Amino acid sequence: MNVKETIRLMESEPAGKLLGALYGKEAVEEQVKRYQELLAGFEKTFGEYKDVKLFSSPGRTEISGNHTDHNHGKVLAGSINLDCVGVAAKNNSSQVRIVSETYNQDFTIDLNQLEPSPKLAGTVDLVKGLLKGFEESGYTVGGFNAYITSNVISAAGVSSSASFEMLLCSILNTFFNEGRMDTVAYAHIGKFAENKYWAKASGLLDQMACAVGGLITIDFLEPSDPVVEKIDFDFGSQNHSLIIVQTGKGHADLSADYSSVPNEMKKVAQFFGKEVLAQVSEAEVLEHIAEIREFAGDRSVLRALHFFEENKRVEAEVAALKENRFGDFLTNITASGNSSWKWLQNCYTTASLQEQGITVALALTELFIAEKQRGACRVHGGGFAGVIMAMLPNDLVDEYISCIEKATGKGSAYRMSIRPYGAVCVSELI
Repeated sequence: MNVKETIRLMESEPAGKLLGALYGKEAVEEQVKRYQELLAGFEKTFGEYKDVKLFSSPGRTEISGNHTDHNHGKVLAGSINLDCVGVAAKNNSSQVRIVSETYNQDFTIDLNQLEPSPKLAGTVDLVKGLLKGFEESGYTVGGFNAYITSNVISAAGVSSSASFEMLLCSILNTFFNEGRMDTVAYAHIGKFAENKYWAKASGLLDQMACAVGGLITIDFLEPSDPVVEKIDFDFGSQNHSLIIVQTGKGHADLSADYSSVPNEMKKVAQFFGKEVLAQVSEAEVLEHIAEIREFAGDRSVLRALHFFEENKRVEAEVAALKENRFGDFLTNITASGNSSWKWLQNCYTTASLQEQGITVALALTELFIAEKQRGACRVHGGGFAGVIMAMLPNDLVDEYISCIEKATGKGSAYRMSIRPYGAVCVSELI
């Protein structure tokens, strides 16, 4: 289909049904306009093409499993109704040209020149890394033009970069690999790009959650082949919304804080001659607690105990969702947040003790939940500064947002929902 035909297609009943599943029924009209404007932007930039396709890749939310993946633990995550959307077409050349409407970027990459820049940073390096990852994994790449927009909030722990990466993986899979790739392959290529072309020691959580879609649980015991299970649960039926609150950007350099978490957990594993905590049992740690405190330090011990208990909570939350025990699920969300605050200790940085945006936001949210006797909250993502998550009944959301934004600033709270699709070719689903 060309651009004009695809614009008309977006007004069809099947398109409306799909957009309703992706974004919610109330957002269909807005999304039709968004897609049509994107198509018009593609044609204005690249001219007429006989065959264009639409793609979408969501951001993600970490529901439970805080700082477990890097020690090969378990997580529960979900794709959200904020996404990166692209219009793309093959250009029968060795050039990949990408125009990002959101970030005002326009760049071209030659497929014969995929070496990273010395700085190992920026969108161009990331895309080169993805293309190189396809080649090194035995998949095919080719030239294409893409016009992209995104409403996935940056620096909010919802993985705007992974959303973009998985969108490009979907484009390359659809155009040049007959759609034969699975989402695990997507995730490994995204990880390769971030590790080798961005110098970012990321795992597979963000990419997997964006690529697979819906609610998923992942066991990273074998990281080269993680066990991924999709949880069949209708979040909307519970009349709850997921709210992400940006509590303010930290001014301290948090690199040391982030790296200390996996490193201290691994220090406990080293006591047993192992590399990661997933290779050790909680019983073993408790049996040798005195020696481990001496060997690794007290915070390392607390973080290790968080790891073991958080894995159990993920299992309990998955069981609660499968058995439709939503109240128990929320109770474990609260327990996860308490463990992150007290045992993992990633809610503020000790480098700047008077700056505690996350803990203030959590305290205010806990007061709100205590008054209403409904809901749950926890730190979201890496922590130390940035973002919290609240899960609240829909009838309380507006009041909560009004309350929390008095402390965090207007426009800092985002209401989200779990969407059932991951990184997909929209054109093939209509």
